Amino acid sequence: MLEHRSYDRRRLLRDAALGAAAVSAGGIVTATAAHATPAHATPAHATPAHATPAATAARGRRSAAVSFRWWGTSGWRIDIGDRTVLVDPYLSRFDTGLFKGSFRPDTPLEVRTDVIDPLVDRAENILVTHTHWDHYNDVPYIAARTGARVFGTLTAYHLGLAYGLPSGRLAPVKGGEVLDFGTYTVEVVGSLHSRNASWSVAFPGVRLSPPPKPETVADLPEGDTLAYQIRIAGGPAVFFMGASDLNERNLAGLAPDVAMVASAATTATADYVPRLMAALDYPEVVVPVHWDNFETRLTNPPVVEKTDRERLDDLIAAVRRVSPRSRVLVPEYHTAYRF
Repeated sequence: MLEHRSYDRRRLLRDAALGAAAVSAGGIVTATAAHATPAHATPAHATPAHATPAATAARGRRSAAVSFRWWGTSGWRIDIGDRTVLVDPYLSRFDTGLFKGSFRPDTPLEVRTDVIDPLVDRAENILVTHTHWDHYNDVPYIAARTGARVFGTLTAYHLGLAYGLPSGRLAPVKGGEVLDFGTYTVEVVGSLHSRNASWSVAFPGVRLSPPPKPETVADLPEGDTLAYQIRIAGGPAVFFMGASDLNERNLAGLAPDVAMVASAATTATADYVPRLMAALDYPEVVVPVHWDNFETRLTNPPVVEKTDRERLDDLIAAVRRVSPRSRVLVPEYHTAYRF
Protein backbone atom coordinates (compact mmCIF):
# COMPACT_ATOMS: atom_id res chain seq x y z
CA MET A 1 0.00 0.00 0.00
CA LEU A 2 1.30 3.44 -0.87
CA GLU A 3 2.26 5.69 2.02
CA HIS A 4 1.51 9.36 1.70
CA ARG A 5 1.87 11.90 4.49
CA SER A 6 -0.98 14.18 3.38
CA TYR A 7 -3.16 11.10 2.92
CA ASP A 8 -2.64 10.05 6.55
CA ARG A 9 -3.19 13.58 7.88
CA ARG A 10 -6.27 14.09 5.76
CA ARG A 11 -7.82 10.78 6.81
CA LEU A 12 -7.15 11.42 10.48
CA LEU A 13 -8.87 14.78 10.21
CA ARG A 14 -11.79 13.21 8.38
CA ASP A 15 -12.24 10.48 10.97
CA ALA A 16 -11.89 12.88 13.89
CA ALA A 17 -14.26 15.50 12.49
CA LEU A 18 -17.01 13.52 10.86
CA GLY A 19 -16.23 9.82 10.89
CA ALA A 20 -16.35 7.57 7.87
CA ALA A 21 -18.59 8.76 5.05
CA ALA A 22 -21.50 6.56 4.09
CA VAL A 23 -22.60 5.94 0.53
CA SER A 24 -25.92 4.12 0.27
CA ALA A 25 -26.58 2.88 -3.24
CA GLY A 26 -26.96 -0.33 -5.17
CA GLY A 27 -24.23 1.05 -7.41
CA ILE A 28 -21.56 0.76 -4.72
CA VAL A 29 -19.26 -2.16 -5.41
CA THR A 30 -18.34 -3.84 -2.16
CA ALA A 31 -15.31 -5.98 -1.48
CA THR A 32 -17.37 -9.11 -1.97
CA ALA A 33 -19.08 -7.97 -5.16
CA ALA A 34 -16.30 -6.71 -7.40
CA HIS A 35 -17.41 -8.89 -10.29
CA ALA A 36 -21.13 -8.27 -9.98
CA THR A 37 -23.05 -6.09 -12.39
CA PRO A 38 -24.57 -3.49 -10.07
CA ALA A 39 -28.29 -3.63 -9.48
CA HIS A 40 -30.35 -0.60 -10.50
CA ALA A 41 -29.09 2.06 -8.13
CA THR A 42 -31.06 4.44 -6.06
CA PRO A 43 -29.43 7.86 -5.59
CA ALA A 44 -26.11 7.69 -3.76
CA HIS A 45 -25.53 10.03 -0.86
CA ALA A 46 -21.99 10.72 0.32
CA THR A 47 -21.02 13.56 2.60
CA PRO A 48 -17.23 13.93 2.18
CA ALA A 49 -15.72 13.20 5.56
CA HIS A 50 -12.97 15.79 5.21
CA ALA A 51 -15.44 18.67 5.08
CA THR A 52 -14.94 21.32 7.73
CA PRO A 53 -17.83 22.21 10.07
CA ALA A 54 -18.19 25.49 8.18
CA ALA A 55 -18.43 23.66 4.87
CA THR A 56 -20.93 21.24 6.36
CA ALA A 57 -23.04 24.13 7.61
CA ALA A 58 -22.84 25.81 4.21
CA ARG A 59 -24.01 22.60 2.62
CA GLY A 60 -26.94 22.50 5.01
CA ARG A 61 -27.90 26.01 3.85
CA ARG A 62 -27.71 25.08 0.18
CA SER A 63 -31.21 25.40 -1.25
CA ALA A 64 -30.57 23.87 -4.67
CA ALA A 65 -30.40 20.10 -5.08
CA VAL A 66 -27.35 18.76 -6.91
CA SER A 67 -27.34 15.50 -8.87
CA PHE A 68 -24.94 13.70 -11.19
CA ARG A 69 -26.25 11.40 -13.94
CA TRP A 70 -23.93 9.20 -15.99
CA TRP A 71 -24.61 9.11 -19.73
CA GLY A 72 -22.12 6.41 -20.63
CA THR A 73 -18.50 6.68 -21.81
CA SER A 74 -17.29 9.74 -19.83
CA GLY A 75 -20.53 11.66 -20.27
CA TRP A 76 -22.33 13.35 -17.37
CA ARG A 77 -25.31 15.57 -16.71
CA ILE A 78 -24.88 17.67 -13.57
CA ASP A 79 -27.94 19.51 -12.30
CA ILE A 80 -27.26 22.27 -9.77
CA GLY A 81 -30.72 23.48 -8.91
CA ASP A 82 -32.13 24.79 -12.18
CA ARG A 83 -28.69 25.02 -13.81
CA THR A 84 -27.22 22.20 -15.88
CA VAL A 85 -23.64 21.39 -16.86
CA LEU A 86 -22.78 18.61 -19.29
CA VAL A 87 -19.47 16.77 -19.59
CA ASP A 88 -18.70 14.93 -22.86
CA PRO A 89 -22.36 14.30 -23.70
CA TYR A 90 -22.33 11.49 -26.29
CA LEU A 91 -25.80 9.99 -26.61
CA SER A 92 -26.05 8.93 -30.28
CA ARG A 93 -23.82 5.87 -29.73
CA PHE A 94 -23.84 4.67 -33.33
CA ASP A 95 -22.03 1.59 -34.63
CA THR A 96 -18.49 1.96 -36.00
CA GLY A 97 -17.57 -1.72 -35.69
CA LEU A 98 -15.20 -0.87 -32.84
CA PHE A 99 -16.65 -3.43 -30.46
CA LYS A 100 -16.98 -6.06 -33.19
CA GLY A 101 -13.32 -6.09 -34.18
CA SER A 102 -13.98 -4.36 -37.51
CA PHE A 103 -13.57 -0.65 -36.80
CA ARG A 104 -14.44 1.60 -39.76
CA PRO A 105 -12.72 5.02 -39.58
CA ASP A 106 -14.89 6.19 -42.48
CA THR A 107 -18.11 5.64 -40.50
CA PRO A 108 -20.35 8.66 -41.15
CA LEU A 109 -21.04 10.84 -38.13
CA GLU A 110 -24.64 10.61 -36.97
CA VAL A 111 -26.64 12.67 -34.50
CA ARG A 112 -29.65 10.80 -33.15
CA THR A 113 -31.94 13.64 -32.23
CA ASP A 114 -34.66 11.20 -31.14
CA VAL A 115 -32.31 10.00 -28.37
CA ILE A 116 -30.86 13.38 -27.45
CA ASP A 117 -33.97 15.57 -27.34
CA PRO A 118 -35.82 13.74 -24.53
CA LEU A 119 -32.68 13.82 -22.33
CA VAL A 120 -31.33 17.30 -23.00
CA ASP A 121 -33.91 19.92 -22.16
CA ARG A 122 -31.32 22.51 -21.10
CA ALA A 123 -27.61 23.12 -20.61
CA GLU A 124 -25.68 26.15 -19.47
CA ASN A 125 -22.14 24.90 -20.06
CA ILE A 126 -20.67 21.91 -21.89
CA LEU A 127 -17.21 20.73 -20.85
CA VAL A 128 -15.33 18.77 -23.53
CA THR A 129 -12.34 16.68 -22.48
CA HIS A 130 -11.23 15.96 -26.06
CA THR A 131 -12.72 15.80 -29.53
CA HIS A 132 -12.87 12.11 -30.47
CA TRP A 133 -16.33 11.26 -31.76
CA ASP A 134 -17.39 9.37 -28.61
CA HIS A 135 -16.95 12.62 -26.66
CA TYR A 136 -17.67 15.42 -29.13
CA ASN A 137 -20.06 14.06 -31.77
CA ASP A 138 -23.26 15.40 -30.16
CA VAL A 139 -21.81 18.59 -28.65
CA PRO A 140 -22.48 20.96 -31.59
CA TYR A 141 -26.11 19.84 -31.85
CA ILE A 142 -26.69 20.11 -28.10
CA ALA A 143 -25.02 23.53 -27.98
CA ALA A 144 -27.19 24.80 -30.85
CA ARG A 145 -30.33 23.31 -29.27
CA THR A 146 -29.77 24.69 -25.78
CA GLY A 147 -27.62 27.78 -26.35
CA ALA A 148 -24.95 26.29 -24.09
CA ARG A 149 -21.40 27.59 -23.97
CA VAL A 150 -18.79 25.00 -25.02
CA PHE A 151 -15.47 24.80 -23.18
CA GLY A 152 -12.65 22.81 -24.71
CA THR A 153 -9.29 22.91 -26.46
CA LEU A 154 -8.48 25.12 -29.41
CA THR A 155 -9.39 22.11 -31.55
CA ALA A 156 -12.85 22.02 -29.97
CA TYR A 157 -13.16 25.74 -30.68
CA HIS A 158 -12.29 25.39 -34.36
CA LEU A 159 -14.52 22.35 -34.77
CA GLY A 160 -17.36 24.31 -33.22
CA LEU A 161 -16.87 27.02 -35.83
CA ALA A 162 -16.86 24.34 -38.53
CA TYR A 163 -20.28 23.22 -37.28
CA GLY A 164 -21.59 26.78 -37.44
CA LEU A 165 -21.62 27.60 -33.74
CA PRO A 166 -21.07 31.29 -32.97
CA SER A 167 -17.62 32.15 -31.63
CA GLY A 168 -19.22 33.88 -28.63
CA ARG A 169 -20.45 30.51 -27.33
CA LEU A 170 -17.09 28.76 -27.82
CA ALA A 171 -14.59 29.16 -24.98
CA PRO A 172 -11.08 27.78 -25.67
CA VAL A 173 -9.19 26.74 -22.54
CA LYS A 174 -5.76 25.20 -21.94
CA GLY A 175 -5.65 24.11 -18.31
CA GLY A 176 -5.12 26.20 -15.21
CA GLU A 177 -8.23 28.35 -15.64
CA VAL A 178 -10.59 28.61 -12.67
CA LEU A 179 -13.96 29.85 -13.93
CA ASP A 180 -16.57 31.32 -11.59
CA PHE A 181 -20.26 30.66 -12.25
CA GLY A 182 -21.54 31.78 -8.87
CA THR A 183 -22.97 28.62 -7.36
CA TYR A 184 -20.14 26.56 -8.80
CA THR A 185 -16.64 26.94 -10.21
CA VAL A 186 -14.97 24.96 -12.97
CA GLU A 187 -11.22 24.35 -12.84
CA VAL A 188 -9.66 23.29 -16.12
CA VAL A 189 -6.84 20.74 -15.88
CA GLY A 190 -4.31 19.92 -18.59
CA SER A 191 -4.40 16.15 -19.12
CA LEU A 192 -3.34 13.37 -21.49
CA HIS A 193 -5.11 10.88 -23.71
CA SER A 194 -4.75 7.17 -23.05
CA ARG A 195 -2.39 5.11 -25.19
CA ASN A 196 -3.38 2.15 -27.32
CA ALA A 197 -1.56 -1.19 -27.48
CA SER A 198 1.02 0.36 -29.82
CA TRP A 199 1.72 3.15 -27.28
CA SER A 200 0.09 5.57 -29.70
CA VAL A 201 -3.17 7.56 -29.81
CA ALA A 202 -6.13 7.04 -32.11
CA PHE A 203 -6.62 9.93 -34.53
CA PRO A 204 -3.92 12.21 -33.09
CA GLY A 205 -3.71 15.79 -34.19
CA VAL A 206 -5.10 19.25 -33.59
CA ARG A 207 -7.04 21.79 -35.61
CA LEU A 208 -5.35 25.17 -35.78
CA SER A 209 -8.05 26.69 -37.97
CA PRO A 210 -11.66 25.81 -38.80
CA PRO A 211 -11.70 22.68 -40.99
CA PRO A 212 -14.50 21.63 -43.34
CA LYS A 213 -17.48 20.33 -41.43
CA PRO A 214 -16.55 16.83 -40.18
CA GLU A 215 -18.25 13.95 -41.94
CA THR A 216 -16.64 10.76 -40.55
CA VAL A 217 -15.32 9.64 -37.17
CA ALA A 218 -11.77 10.07 -38.52
CA ASP A 219 -12.50 13.78 -39.01
CA LEU A 220 -12.68 14.24 -35.22
CA PRO A 221 -9.10 14.01 -33.89
CA GLU A 222 -8.06 13.82 -30.26
CA GLY A 223 -7.12 17.48 -30.33
CA ASP A 224 -5.33 17.48 -26.93
CA THR A 225 -7.00 16.38 -23.72
CA LEU A 226 -8.34 18.16 -20.66
CA ALA A 227 -9.91 17.20 -17.36
CA TYR A 228 -12.21 19.32 -15.21
CA GLN A 229 -13.03 19.81 -11.56
CA ILE A 230 -16.40 21.26 -10.57
CA ARG A 231 -16.57 22.68 -7.07
CA ILE A 232 -20.11 23.36 -5.91
CA ALA A 233 -20.78 26.05 -3.32
CA GLY A 234 -21.68 24.26 -0.11
CA GLY A 235 -21.19 20.94 -1.90
CA PRO A 236 -18.58 18.54 -3.19
CA ALA A 237 -15.58 19.01 -5.45
CA VAL A 238 -15.90 16.50 -8.31
CA PHE A 239 -13.16 15.62 -10.80
CA PHE A 240 -13.95 14.44 -14.34
CA MET A 241 -11.62 12.55 -16.69
CA GLY A 242 -12.24 11.64 -20.32
CA ALA A 243 -9.21 9.42 -20.95
CA SER A 244 -6.94 7.19 -18.92
CA ASP A 245 -3.65 9.04 -18.69
CA LEU A 246 -2.52 11.95 -16.56
CA ASN A 247 0.10 14.52 -15.79
CA GLU A 248 0.07 14.17 -12.02
CA ARG A 249 1.82 17.52 -11.57
CA ASN A 250 -1.28 19.22 -12.97
CA LEU A 251 -3.45 17.52 -10.34
CA ALA A 252 -1.57 18.81 -7.31
CA GLY A 253 -3.86 20.53 -4.85
CA LEU A 254 -7.16 19.51 -6.46
CA ALA A 255 -8.02 16.95 -3.73
CA PRO A 256 -11.54 16.21 -5.01
CA ASP A 257 -14.18 14.55 -2.86
CA VAL A 258 -15.34 12.47 -5.84
CA ALA A 259 -13.31 11.39 -8.89
CA MET A 260 -14.83 10.14 -12.14
CA VAL A 261 -11.94 7.96 -13.32
CA ALA A 262 -11.56 6.59 -16.84
CA SER A 263 -10.92 2.87 -17.08
CA ALA A 264 -7.58 2.13 -18.76
CA ALA A 265 -7.86 0.75 -22.29
CA THR A 266 -4.37 -0.80 -22.12
CA THR A 267 -1.46 -1.19 -19.74
CA ALA A 268 0.65 1.28 -21.72
CA THR A 269 0.46 3.95 -18.99
CA ALA A 270 2.73 2.93 -16.13
CA ASP A 271 1.30 2.81 -12.59
CA TYR A 272 -1.87 4.53 -13.76
CA VAL A 273 -4.07 4.01 -10.72
CA PRO A 274 -1.41 4.45 -7.99
CA ARG A 275 -0.20 7.68 -9.56
CA LEU A 276 -3.73 8.96 -10.10
CA MET A 277 -4.97 8.21 -6.60
CA ALA A 278 -1.89 9.78 -5.01
CA ALA A 279 -2.09 12.88 -7.22
CA LEU A 280 -5.78 13.35 -6.31
CA ASP A 281 -5.04 12.84 -2.59
CA TYR A 282 -7.08 9.62 -2.40
CA PRO A 283 -10.67 10.74 -3.10
CA GLU A 284 -13.48 9.71 -0.80
CA VAL A 285 -15.49 8.28 -3.72
CA VAL A 286 -14.14 6.87 -7.00
CA VAL A 287 -16.52 6.37 -9.93
CA PRO A 288 -15.18 4.33 -12.88
CA VAL A 289 -16.25 5.55 -16.32
CA HIS A 290 -15.52 4.77 -19.97
CA TRP A 291 -15.90 1.00 -19.48
CA ASP A 292 -19.23 0.42 -21.24
CA ASN A 293 -19.92 -0.52 -24.84
CA PHE A 294 -20.78 2.96 -26.14
CA GLU A 295 -22.14 1.62 -29.42
CA THR A 296 -25.21 0.14 -27.74
CA ARG A 297 -28.36 1.92 -26.60
CA LEU A 298 -28.23 3.88 -23.36
CA THR A 299 -30.33 1.40 -21.38
CA ASN A 300 -29.61 -0.43 -18.13
CA PRO A 301 -27.86 -2.61 -17.34
CA PRO A 302 -24.91 -1.20 -19.29
CA VAL A 303 -23.45 -3.56 -21.88
CA VAL A 304 -19.86 -4.45 -20.97
CA GLU A 305 -17.60 -6.46 -23.24
CA LYS A 306 -15.51 -9.21 -21.65
CA THR A 307 -12.18 -7.38 -21.96
CA ASP A 308 -13.71 -4.17 -20.64
CA ARG A 309 -15.20 -6.06 -17.69
CA GLU A 310 -11.72 -7.35 -16.91
CA ARG A 311 -10.28 -3.84 -17.10
CA LEU A 312 -13.04 -2.52 -14.88
CA ASP A 313 -12.36 -5.24 -12.32
CA ASP A 314 -8.64 -4.42 -12.49
CA LEU A 315 -9.38 -0.74 -11.90
CA ILE A 316 -11.58 -1.49 -8.90
CA ALA A 317 -8.98 -3.83 -7.43
CA ALA A 318 -6.21 -1.29 -7.92
CA VAL A 319 -8.21 1.48 -6.25
CA ARG A 320 -8.92 -0.78 -3.28
CA ARG A 321 -5.27 -1.72 -3.02
CA VAL A 322 -3.73 1.77 -3.11
CA SER A 323 -6.61 3.80 -1.68
CA PRO A 324 -8.47 1.41 0.66
CA ARG A 325 -10.61 4.12 2.26
CA SER A 326 -12.05 5.24 -1.09
CA ARG A 327 -15.56 4.04 -1.86
CA VAL A 328 -15.99 2.67 -5.39
CA LEU A 329 -19.29 3.39 -7.11
CA VAL A 330 -19.98 1.66 -10.42
CA PRO A 331 -22.69 3.83 -12.01
CA GLU A 332 -25.73 2.97 -14.06
CA TYR A 333 -27.15 5.18 -16.80
CA HIS A 334 -29.51 8.04 -15.93
CA THR A 335 -29.39 7.40 -12.16
CA ALA A 336 -29.26 10.58 -10.06
CA TYR A 337 -26.29 10.30 -7.70
CA ARG A 338 -25.91 12.81 -4.88
CA PHE A 339 -22.67 13.14 -2.94
